[in-house]
Amino acid sequence: MQEPEGQCNPNPCLNNGVCEEKGKRKFKCDCPKPFKGKKCQKGPSDCYVDNGESYRGNVSETDDGHECLYWNSHFILESGADPFNSFEDSDGLGPHNFCRNPDGDKMPWCFFRQGRRLSWDYCDVTKCLQPAAEVTPSAAAPLQQFTTCGQPQPKKNVARIFGGLKVPPGAAPWQVSLQVRPKSSNKPFSHTCGGTLIASCWVLTAGHCILHSAGTKDMQVVVGALSTNIEEATAQTIQVEEAIVHENYRETPAAVYNDIALVRLKGTGGVCANETQFVKTACLPDGQLPDGMECKISGWGATEDCKATYILSHNKNANVMLINQEKCSEPKIYGTVLDNSMLCAGHLLGGVDSCQGDSGGPLICDQNNAKVVYGVVSWGDQCGKKNKPGVYARVTRFLDWINIHITQTGIAI
Repeated sequence: MQEPEGQCNPNPCLNNGVCEEKGKRKFKCDCPKPFKGKKCQKGPSDCYVDNGESYRGNVSETDDGHECLYWNSHFILESGADPFNSFEDSDGLGPHNFCRNPDGDKMPWCFFRQGRRLSWDYCDVTKCLQPAAEVTPSAAAPLQQFTTCGQPQPKKNVARIFGGLKVPPGAAPWQVSLQVRPKSSNKPFSHTCGGTLIASCWVLTAGHCILHSAGTKDMQVVVGALSTNIEEATAQTIQVEEAIVHENYRETPAAVYNDIALVRLKGTGGVCANETQFVKTACLPDGQLPDGMECKISGWGATEDCKATYILSHNKNANVMLINQEKCSEPKIYGTVLDNSMLCAGHLLGGVDSCQGDSGGPLICDQNNAKVVYGVVSWGDQCGKKNKPGVYARVTRFLDWINIHITQTGIAI
C-alpha cells in the first residue's frame, strides 16, 4: 500500500535524518550526529574560508532560521533583484537555495521571504578553523596612494532590500565613520557622525560634529567599513591629527551656518588611509549642479534629530534631489534662515531625507564622469517631514577654504 503524501513523504531530511510531521506544512528533522540544520544539511566540514566567496556548501538557512529562497526564485525577480544578470557563473549561483557570497561581502548570505517583502541575511554557516600560518620576515608592502577620485568599485551587486537599500561593499568607498569616546577614557569608540574621504589624510565633515565632540585625542575615523558594530577585514581605523572647524561657524536655534570642518588624519610620509577596492576618495565639485538633479546620501543614520532611534548597524543609502534655493526659502519650507552656505536636497513630500544618512556625511552627485561630494549633511526639521528637506553645507562655497588649509600642511589632495 502506497504511503500517503505529506510533509515527510518524500523525506526532506538529508544525511539519513528522520522526519517527523509537526502539523500542516511543518516538519522536524532529527539529525544524526554530527549533522544539523533544518534538513540536516550542515555537516562538520561545511564551513567557509576567508569571506566565503569560494563557499560551495549546502547550508540554506539564515542566522535567524529563515529558509533561503532559490536564487532563481520568481519572487526575487519580482522584487527587482536579478542575481543571474548581476553575477558571473563562477560565483556559485544556480537553481538552488544554498548560501553564497557573490558580491564580496564579509560572509555567505541569501535572500529570504518575510511576508510580502524580500529580505536578506547572513547565513548560519561557520568559518573554517585554519592552522596558524608560520610567520616569516618580509618587507612591508608600501602604502598605496590614491590614483584618482570619485570612482567607486565597479558594480557587482544585487539590491538587497532590507528596510532600505543596503550599501554593497565598495559602492560608497569614501564614506567615513567618525567615532568618539568620553574624554580621556579607555571606553570603546562609538560612531557619532559621517564624513567623506577626499584625500589619503583628509576627511570632510560637518563643523557641529567636531564642536560637539571631546577632542582629537578621543576621536578616530574608520574607512572601508559597512558595519558600525563588528570588526571587518575591509576596514581601516586611523587616528586623528587635527580637526579644523570653519572660522565663521555659527549655530542659532533655527539653523547652523558655515557647518563644515576638515579632519586631518595621522599617517606616515603623507599617506594615512590606504587605497583599496573598499577605500577610495570622492572628488571635490567643479562648479554648480542643476536643480532637480538626483544625488545620493549614505550612512548609518546618525543625525542630530534622529540619533536616538536611527543609528543602524549597516551602512545604507538613498536618492535625493537638489532643490531650488528660492523654493527652499519659501516661508512654508525654511524661509529666511537659509543662506548661500547651504543647499537643500530631498523630497518635499517627505519620506527620504538626510536622516537616511549621517550628520557630516556626504551628498554625492555625478559630475564630469566622477562622484563629487556636493554637500555635507548639516541640519533639518525632523526626519522625512513634508516641506522639510535635508539641509547641507554647500561644498562649492568652501572650495577655497578647503584648499588653503590642505595646502598649508603640505599634504595635498
